[in-house]
Amino acid sequence: MSQVANEKRAATITIDVDFDASIQTLSALEAAAYRLIGVATCQIEKTGGRFVCHLAAQNDRASGGFAVTDADALKVRFLDLVTDENLRTRVSEKTDGVRNVILALAFGSLAASQND
Repeated sequence: MSQVANEKRAATITIDVDFDASIQTLSALEAAAYRLIGVATCQIEKTGGRFVCHLAAQNDRASGGFAVTDADALKVRFLDLVTDENLRTRVSEKTDGVRNVILALAFGSLAASQND
C-alpha cells in the first residue's frame, strides 16, 4: 500500500509594486530584485510608462535572516532595497572622477616600476 504525503503550504504572500519609469531605473529594480533572492521572487514588467514589480514571498525556504510575515513587510523590504540601489548609483556617479584618478595613479606607478 502506498503512502501519500500531504503537504501543507502556507498561503503565498504576493504584492505588486509599481514605479514611474521616467523616475526609476530598471537597473536599480533588477539589483533590488537580485538582493531578494531566497526571500522572494520578483518579476518586472514595463506597462506603459511604469515598471510593475510582482513580488512573491518564498516562505518555504531559508530566508537569509529576513522572514516575510505579510505583504506590507515584503513591500517595505523591497522599497528599502530599491532606495539603497538608487543611493549606490548616485554615490558612484559622484565619485567616478576620484575613483578613476586613484586607479590611474595606482596603475601608473605599477607601470613605472615595471619599466625600471
